[in-house]
Amino acid sequence: MNRQISRIALFSLLMMASLIVATTYWQTWASAGLADRQDNAIQRVAQFKIKRGRIYTADGTLIASNVKVQRGGQTLYFRRYPANDLAAHVVGYSTQQRSRAGLERSENSYLTASNANLGTVVDKLTDRLSGRTIVGNDVYLTIVTRAQRVAESLLQGKCGAAVVLNPKTGGVYAMASSPTFNPNLIEKPNGFQRILNTRTAACKGTSPLFNRATQGLYPPGSAFKTVTAAAALDSGAFTPDSEFYDPGYCEEYGKRVYNAGNPDQNGPEQFGNVNLVTAYEHSINAVFCDIGKKIGAAKILDKAKDFGFYQSPPLETPSDARSPSGLYNGTRLYDPKDANSQVDPGRLAFGQERLLATPLQMAMVAAAVANNGVLMQPHVVKQVRSANGKVVVRVRPKKMSQAMKPETAAALNDMMVKVVQGGTGTHAQIDGITVAGKTGTAETGKDRVYTAWFIFFAPAENPKVAGAVVVENQLNGFGGTVSAPIAKQIMEAILRPASKANP
Repeated sequence: MNRQISRIALFSLLMMASLIVATTYWQTWASAGLADRQDNAIQRVAQFKIKRGRIYTADGTLIASNVKVQRGGQTLYFRRYPANDLAAHVVGYSTQQRSRAGLERSENSYLTASNANLGTVVDKLTDRLSGRTIVGNDVYLTIVTRAQRVAESLLQGKCGAAVVLNPKTGGVYAMASSPTFNPNLIEKPNGFQRILNTRTAACKGTSPLFNRATQGLYPPGSAFKTVTAAAALDSGAFTPDSEFYDPGYCEEYGKRVYNAGNPDQNGPEQFGNVNLVTAYEHSINAVFCDIGKKIGAAKILDKAKDFGFYQSPPLETPSDARSPSGLYNGTRLYDPKDANSQVDPGRLAFGQERLLATPLQMAMVAAAVANNGVLMQPHVVKQVRSANGKVVVRVRPKKMSQAMKPETAAALNDMMVKVVQGGTGTHAQIDGITVAGKTGTAETGKDRVYTAWFIFFAPAENPKVAGAVVVENQLNGFGGTVSAPIAKQIMEAILRPASKANP
């Protein structure tokens, strides 16, 4: 009899323990999953009872907050964006219809206090049991307000993007996409349609909601010569002093591949006897075409992968808002099995062929050169704090790869400095600061219409900022005259003492 009573008592205790564990699990740990079910009407109302966490830039500018509304005897919280379109593509939006984008979607669990961190779980359970409003965690970004505003202002009226990083940590100082949008309009009558109708003349077919900085795919043109040069130097087949003869073209498959035309003259440029440094400084297509033929397309693509090509760039934004860079067949990423026989090595070497890259990816290329060949993982979130100010998550710098040998990075540093001092990138010069850069002017298939690039870092002796600027559909617009001046002003916004930002 006693044994039977003991068994019943033990069974009852196990049942009670299971009930407690299950209740705790569904009310705390699994609440995020329940809230994400689009057909859960109760959760659709319950989510607005949570005071969603705020989003701040690195220097304290509030860019996402809440407005309290009394409705049907309940207190609800709806999203507002005090800085309007500042970093709109990064922050995204969260609407009453449960439509979300940007960090509002990818960081939703932290912003609604439904993440699994123990401190958040305890705080949320305490608030729920005491009947207090649940308050989400605040998200602090690496974005520097002044740099972001400058980037957005300079891109206004154009179609393009800019990405600026800390090359030593991977933190994103600025990420601008143009045209942009005001997330406060999303909830207005016909708000989405009003945004979609806001277009720039140079932009056709792509919504302002599209983040060109992380999704936009463009032929990188001569900016990609940085990757080719890294492959050439790392291979040991070439040194900075390697000599070439440039007749103005290179022969490939029985056809001539010409240098870019000189804006002040008719026909392509011709440089004669040059070394690798001069070829890079003046962006000589013929020389890089010959380098590509010598080392082969496979080596160039392998080096591109060291920089992050062929993978979705790691970032906290939603995965479907980030595109991998690489060769494309139409809309599909193309990774050839035998690149040396399937890819044109000459045109690949100077960033054409079927090569497409995002501004974020090209910023990563510049950052790796700046950081002695070490590519750091880019991130836009600096930390997450609870409502009472405790740090829930602190993002630590993380190495992504050793993109090239340190001596190769040092050689490229010198070459990129020469580009700005006396080559194709002189419009990026800043008094008192040594700027390193590389221009790119990619063909678009339209006569004299180009995609204009500039990748950069500064100060070259101790780089603190690196990035990329791209501007689309430029009639006779070269990277050195269109994108380099934009990069210059963004760099100044971060590096000049007059800046009040705290990177």
